Amino acid sequence: MTDHNPLTFSGRLRSIGFALRGIGVMLRTQHNAWVHAVATVVVVAMGVALRLSAGEWCWIVLAIVAVWTAEALNTAFEFLTDVASPGFHPVAGKAKDVAAGAVLLAACGAVVIGVLVLGPHLLRLLQ
Repeated sequence: MTDHNPLTFSGRLRSIGFALRGIGVMLRTQHNAWVHAVATVVVVAMGVALRLSAGEWCWIVLAIVAVWTAEALNTAFEFLTDVASPGFHPVAGKAKDVAAGAVLLAACGAVVIGVLVLGPHLLRLLQ
């Protein structure tokens, strides 16, 4: 089989550009992405202010990345579902609901991680 798309540096840069464009589309079209953006900024600011350890940052970053990844995949599924089924179809609706559920699961997990990591620091400040 002949490789019509050889691995090139310029090709990788183009791929990064497409990925960044996709993130921009998500931010422009998905209201929940703005909620995630605000939460990300608040949690990162709190982490900096509370001087989290490297290990604590690993958990926070993992939680943030999980939520953003779930939101991006949900957005992609919504776009693809809209193309595949422009009119209402119950199975298409179920697919969208499951993808949205994945975002909710990731967000709930991120909240738990946030409480476990940030909670003890905040309690010390209150005492």
